[in-house]
Amino acid sequence: MSQSGLRQTVPLKTGWRFLRGDVADGMAPSLDDSGWREVRVPHDWAIEGPFDRAHDLQETQIWADGETQVREHTGRTGGLPHVGKAWYRRRFTVPEAWAGRRVYVMFDGAMSYSKVYVNGEYVGERPYGYISFYFDITDYLRVGEENLLAVSLDNPPYASRWYPGAGLYREVQLSVVHPVHVAPWGTYVTTPEITDERAKVSIRVELENASGIEQDAELRVRIVSQEGEAVAQLETPALVQTGLSTHRLEGEIARPKLWSLDSPHLYTAEIEVVAAGQSADLYTTRFGVRSIEFSRKDGFRLNGARVEFKGVCMHHDLGALGAAVNRRAIERQLEILRGMGCNAIRTSHNPPAKELLELCDEMGFLVIDEAFDEWRIGKVGNGYHKVFDEWAERDLRDMIRRDRNHPCIVMWSIGNEIPDQGHPEGAETARFLTRICHEEDPTRPVTAGFNQADDAIKNGLAGAVDIVGWNYEHHRYEARLNNHPDWIMYGSETESCVSSRGEYYLPVKDARDVQWPSLHSSAYDVEAPPWGCPPEYELLQQELHPELLGQFTWTGFDYLGEPTPHKFAWPSRSSYFGIVDLAGFPKDRYYLYKSVWTDEPVLHLFPHWNWEGYEGELIPVHCFTSFDAAELFLNGRSLGLRRKAKHPDDKDGVYDGGLGWPFTRYRLMWDVPYEPGTLEVVAYDNEGKAAMRKRVVTAGRPAKVELVPDRVVIRADGEDLSFVTVRITDVEGNLCPKAEHRLSFQVKGPGEIAALDNGDPTSLEPFQNTTRRAFNGLCLAIVRSQDGATGAIELTARGVGLETATVTIRAE
Repeated sequence: MSQSGLRQTVPLKTGWRFLRGDVADGMAPSLDDSGWREVRVPHDWAIEGPFDRAHDLQETQIWADGETQVREHTGRTGGLPHVGKAWYRRRFTVPEAWAGRRVYVMFDGAMSYSKVYVNGEYVGERPYGYISFYFDITDYLRVGEENLLAVSLDNPPYASRWYPGAGLYREVQLSVVHPVHVAPWGTYVTTPEITDERAKVSIRVELENASGIEQDAELRVRIVSQEGEAVAQLETPALVQTGLSTHRLEGEIARPKLWSLDSPHLYTAEIEVVAAGQSADLYTTRFGVRSIEFSRKDGFRLNGARVEFKGVCMHHDLGALGAAVNRRAIERQLEILRGMGCNAIRTSHNPPAKELLELCDEMGFLVIDEAFDEWRIGKVGNGYHKVFDEWAERDLRDMIRRDRNHPCIVMWSIGNEIPDQGHPEGAETARFLTRICHEEDPTRPVTAGFNQADDAIKNGLAGAVDIVGWNYEHHRYEARLNNHPDWIMYGSETESCVSSRGEYYLPVKDARDVQWPSLHSSAYDVEAPPWGCPPEYELLQQELHPELLGQFTWTGFDYLGEPTPHKFAWPSRSSYFGIVDLAGFPKDRYYLYKSVWTDEPVLHLFPHWNWEGYEGELIPVHCFTSFDAAELFLNGRSLGLRRKAKHPDDKDGVYDGGLGWPFTRYRLMWDVPYEPGTLEVVAYDNEGKAAMRKRVVTAGRPAKVELVPDRVVIRADGEDLSFVTVRITDVEGNLCPKAEHRLSFQVKGPGEIAALDNGDPTSLEPFQNTTRRAFNGLCLAIVRSQDGATGAIELTARGVGLETATVTIRAE
């Protein structure tokens, strides 16, 4: 429990009773729930599995994928048992000290169609599983007694296009406040004027007076820097009427530290409410001092400097952990994405967890905060279109009110690939939603991702938003720019390249909708669905058209569900789109983006060099590099110098590997007769000097297990994680790229295995287990601390015929 003056926050993490299925009178205090399972929230009931094609077998036609007939789809929502009803119950005692105060229950998200009860009485409901919401439950509580909070959830079938998760998958807490208090999400902080010497700060505060009488009050605001220094004091008298009232304060910060990508400085506004001469409430809001500007000529400017969106789209699941929010797991994803130069996230296609936004604030990422995947016309039978008319305005306003103080957010997105694009009335809906965004936050522009570009233009939807996002329009950027010289545009969803880490298939072709019998996609990163393309096509168009704001590639990480192009075949159960696989291991194209999006020297050679049975046959060898030229050697023999092409007709030192332009612009290629040994690539700088080297060797027989934790010290809070990369190597420590040994794991000490994964989108092994098969030499063990238990956690991994490995992680 945290307490600031009279405001208390009570996290409801432990002590929950859970029942999968429905039960009569599940909200009744008299119901005996002693036989229900005890769980910790956030909780995703479906991630434990089992995987089964029957869980989401669908007879459907996906119009957005260009399908022309109804077909049987499998794995679309991950093949996991998320459909159905469930109950959560939590008992808690209300102390006498809470008498006369107001109590809110706050849900960061509940999947889905939640209904909330207190002591058997219905309180309220929210159908949208991604939205945060709250209820004032004061009048339902019994002071000095045990109380019961019960939540029923219902995930209907055909309600999602990807794995949505299930349950109370985000945080739940109680907020206990004085009758005169800052309302939930009741602050709005802007910095309308910024110079080197000063920043004007405008704060709007919404007060709730539940005392029943008008009160004279005072608002006092203390602005504190990230270092803990008070940098400004603001105050104003406030006549607080019963119900809601709005109050404004303005002040200045001298010599402000700006929020930027490289230095994301954050301030905290401590807002004190003084009523009847006494402190009644203390509410804190983090914010950043920064300016954003968008123009056709200068693109996006942050604090006056142009910034290109080097973005990715991200679904909300955390791989083997499912949809249950974990701050460290999100942070790890962002760290990995930052390593390739990514600077922006599009929250596809729903309001994100607050933890993602907090981390983007802290780490310096830009965010497009997206609201909806459907409006009035559905994509799936039980999608959001069922509740749009009743709930869309409330959901959108709540999303913006919750999120608008985050400096990382630079645009609000009102929709993705909305079928309403094809109908004239869709423009009115777009204007309606855009108006709501402008009312709640006039400082940020509104966007949407359009995949029916011609219809979106003809029917007025593209003209209804402030900034136009194009999905998969790389081949028509030039026409769009020429035909609409006043529009500001960017690639809101791009590429959709598909690949499976470590699965290299021959021949290497720039191909669409390839369905290999293995149910994998080639790791050469040259395949895509019919609407998509390999990354080089989009990168080239971004290079040719700097008036674009940038791009958001689909996707940063693999995610559960939507296993295109193998959506008709089981056991495909997760996506192939990610630049990083489901376990967090980068695929080869990660280094392509890094070579383009960063100023770091990059030299990455692939594939592996274990091609037993292919002796003498030509194996395509590719290289992603930040240098313009490189030379390849096999066992010390030069196989030639290659240069990147400057234009389609450039043949000077260029080899196209059968792929041609634009691949030759961004990757170097050789065809190499296979013989075991050592491949070495040497990159040369502009002066022709060797600048960087990289080797790939033929690995020997698998001999041992290697454990590499991302952190060796974690918090002993029952939530913190260490992600341990598990490598199968030969005796010299070289990764065995085809090893698929089954490994068993054991933990000693104050920790546990939260999940295991290997990045294989066809694996039906449960994530919550103590054994896992390696996939192309790699596996992942996620170790979690135990609440309040400190000490050494020992993780041991064993495999038949392999030397055992142990690593120690400390919980403090």
